[in-house]
Amino acid sequence: MADVPTLVEQARQGRPRAVARLISLVEGASPQLREVMAALAPLAGGAYVVGVTGSPGVGKSTSTSALVSAYRRIGKRVGVLAVDPSSPFSGGALLGDRVRMSEHASDLGVYIRSMATRGHLGGLAWAAPQAIRVLDAAGCDVVLVETVGVGQSEVEIAAQADTSVLLLAPGMGDGIQAAKAGILEIGDVYVVNKADREGADATARELNHMLGLGEGRAPGDWRPPIVKTVAARGEGIDEVVEALEKHRAWMEEHGVLAERRMRRAAGEVETIAVTALRERIGDLHGDRRLGRWRSGSWPVSWIRIRRRMSWWRG
Repeated sequence: MADVPTLVEQARQGRPRAVARLISLVEGASPQLREVMAALAPLAGGAYVVGVTGSPGVGKSTSTSALVSAYRRIGKRVGVLAVDPSSPFSGGALLGDRVRMSEHASDLGVYIRSMATRGHLGGLAWAAPQAIRVLDAAGCDVVLVETVGVGQSEVEIAAQADTSVLLLAPGMGDGIQAAKAGILEIGDVYVVNKADREGADATARELNHMLGLGEGRAPGDWRPPIVKTVAARGEGIDEVVEALEKHRAWMEEHGVLAERRMRRAAGEVETIAVTALRERIGDLHGDRRLGRWRSGSWPVSWIRIRRRMSWWRG
């Protein structure tokens, strides 16, 4: 059994091994999960969580690495959760730690972790919210969550991040696809990467037009900016960071940040409850007690829990 208080204290001191051990405990649904989360709860809440999403091939990993460099230049400690597809055979992450982020491997102010989706439709590992909390408690100023990029299911990132960055690239039909999938709604900042390619200006104009069609915003509402970048050369990345900080300031001013974090906390509670319930049903498989689920009070209790979650989440 892990010494949770010691691990938490070491994580607060920025020791990578302690952070890794804590994330492993929450990712593996350890019996000590409750103890870990209770120890982390008073320490978390200060990190700015940024979701980076977009279709495959738009340069999410390159952009994430460039954002890490930009935040490090201004003295921020950065955590990265790179959520990878799960292997259907091993259940492990197919890509592992991203090669493109290896330049940060020796930087003690950066912590990078790959997590498998384990088949979760939204692209985010079920343990990702808890891993975010670990990085938050470990003193990360910014946590970047890079998702798989599988189209419609990427809307889940909006529920886990304070700010969502949606990446597109010229010549990939991303604008039309994003509109069809409805994922334009999740973006707080839009980035047209690979802007040195032909069609970048047209992609930005098309995106601006689509955002205009769906406006209907009240005065003072956030108008998502569109930033053009060449992440491989670091071009435009400082402008992305500037846009992120402006969005953060706007959310704090209008109370949106606190509201999003409350909804995220409610979602975490619901996820943990659903996971525990599924495990309980699995334990009862083939057990005569399972009959109580069909005819007893358990369904009623679960309905009550769901109703309370709906009320809490607004």
